[in-house]
Amino acid sequence: MSEKPGSMERAPQAPDAQAEAATGHEVIRGYLKTLDNSPGVYRMLDAKGRVLYVGKARSLRKRVSSYARPTGHSERIARMISQTASMMFLTTRTETEALLLEQNLIKQLKPHFNVLLRDDKSFPHILITKDTPFPQITKHRGRRRRKGSYFGPFASAGAVNRTLNQLQKVFLLRNCSDAMFAGRTRPCLLYQIKRCSGPCCGKISEADYARLVRDAEEFLEGRTHGVQEALAREMAEASAALEFERAAALRDRINALTQVQSAQGINPRSTREADVIALHMEGGQACVQVFFIRAHQNWGNRDFYPRTGAGAEESEVLEAFIGQFYANKAPAPLLILSHPIENADLMEEALSQKAGRRVRLIVPRRGEKAELVENALRNARESLARRMAESASQARLLAGLAEAFGLAAPPGRIEVYDNSHIQGAHPVGAMIVAGPEGFMKSQYRKFNIRGADIAPGDDFAMMKEVLTRRFRRLMKEDPAREGGGWPDLLLIDGGAGQVSAVAGVLEELGVKGVPIVGVAKGEDRNAGREEFHLPGRPPLALRHNDPVLYFIQRLRDEAHRFAIGTHRARRSKAISATPLDEVPGVGAARKRALLARFGSARAVSRAGVQDLCAVEGISEKLARQIYDFFHERG
Repeated sequence: MSEKPGSMERAPQAPDAQAEAATGHEVIRGYLKTLDNSPGVYRMLDAKGRVLYVGKARSLRKRVSSYARPTGHSERIARMISQTASMMFLTTRTETEALLLEQNLIKQLKPHFNVLLRDDKSFPHILITKDTPFPQITKHRGRRRRKGSYFGPFASAGAVNRTLNQLQKVFLLRNCSDAMFAGRTRPCLLYQIKRCSGPCCGKISEADYARLVRDAEEFLEGRTHGVQEALAREMAEASAALEFERAAALRDRINALTQVQSAQGINPRSTREADVIALHMEGGQACVQVFFIRAHQNWGNRDFYPRTGAGAEESEVLEAFIGQFYANKAPAPLLILSHPIENADLMEEALSQKAGRRVRLIVPRRGEKAELVENALRNARESLARRMAESASQARLLAGLAEAFGLAAPPGRIEVYDNSHIQGAHPVGAMIVAGPEGFMKSQYRKFNIRGADIAPGDDFAMMKEVLTRRFRRLMKEDPAREGGGWPDLLLIDGGAGQVSAVAGVLEELGVKGVPIVGVAKGEDRNAGREEFHLPGRPPLALRHNDPVLYFIQRLRDEAHRFAIGTHRARRSKAISATPLDEVPGVGAARKRALLARFGSARAVSRAGVQDLCAVEGISEKLARQIYDFFHERG
């Protein structure tokens, strides 16, 4: 992370040797003589140097002095102060800079006492390209590298896909890739079922297609009335001219347009563009619901479950969520909140700077906007109730797992391993992770088996390679086992042999204290008759209707699903690869041109220099390079 201009970072400085060994408000008081009233960010660290808390301050001296008092703190703050052994400070020019820096540090360091947004994926958009004569409409996620009009965000890929499906019926825009579009000689199935206007084969003029694009953009911007009127007028004209087939097609497009609007759910009349953010807290847990209102339409909602920082208040949770949520997203011009936040003016200034336009935060009490908040709050309450019920069930299963296998405590992190290959070809290993909140998909890992000395289909050797790579990395990154990445239980798909191989790997690496359980199919390889193998113990089985047995089966099946999906992806990539991928100077466009001219990579390899020169984009020098590449190899 780069340092802000005009900022100054100060390393921990305890005032004397006695304070270095101490913790608490006396240690914090020792820093006051080194601080002034500059704005900035402070970090509180424990005796081992781990960051407990990151905070911002309008005046560092005043904020730190509040922690130096022995009384008057909430239970959460008192615990944090009691563990503080040292502090670090970084001054900034403005409090807005301090707010932005604070959120970046929280996401980077993940302090225990801070509110932390754990799910921070980007949201999908709809893109209408503007770099071709016949623009494409497609789903887009990530950076906006391509020239075009972007509409969103949508809450999920499913919401985008449903909207795109209906928009295709209404506006008949192509969704095929540019390469497919350029290579078509006759219309595809989408043209036949009236989902595309067929620009690839000249079924529509460029001017008429541009009008469809313009109508689609107007609809996505919320100007739907004019689009509906124009379609209705065209349908009436077609009917009057006895063009009943065209009139029927226009009627179907109007119906599809109506379906798009009705599928959006709540469509506020007075709110054109806003994000509705509602927080519900219960039992130390929090759920934040975010509804995306764009073009007077509800483009879906997502629920988030931020870590509440060991007991933060509602205003702090919501403020931290907003700061971290918009760290890599553009905010809407209006944020409609369920609760007020302490630094609303500061947050408005920071978000406005980021967006390059004014961003307002409001907490409505009546009217349509208050109804939007109430709807989001209801969703937050219901979502949190479901999650708490699922967490309680998961806790019982983890406790049962610990009892069944004699673990010291319910596991907080279970790693499940599996391999996949077809007769030894394209072997991969897969690791899935589960914990108190279910499957932790962001922690899943895949391993391309690289060992040259591994015999095809040798599952033992493949498992050894996967576990060796996994634990060598763990030992390098977190040798003290303090980062939370170490497993409390390893589940291996296999019997005594697999367990013995894994135990041998851990012993060679010097890893101790990680329980290993092998899950074997058991008699007749039937689900429900699994046998469980632990090092140095006889096999054991669980009763047929034990919920823990079903839980283990789900874990194993998820690992199997992930391993197979990883293997298929690797195999597909290998199948689609051609020798042309290895030729220097031949990129995607030239490869397409060569395959279009010669039909296959084999035919390209047999072509002469003059034949290669006849291909668009292939110079004589490159043609000689391609020719030499294949003939020197042969």
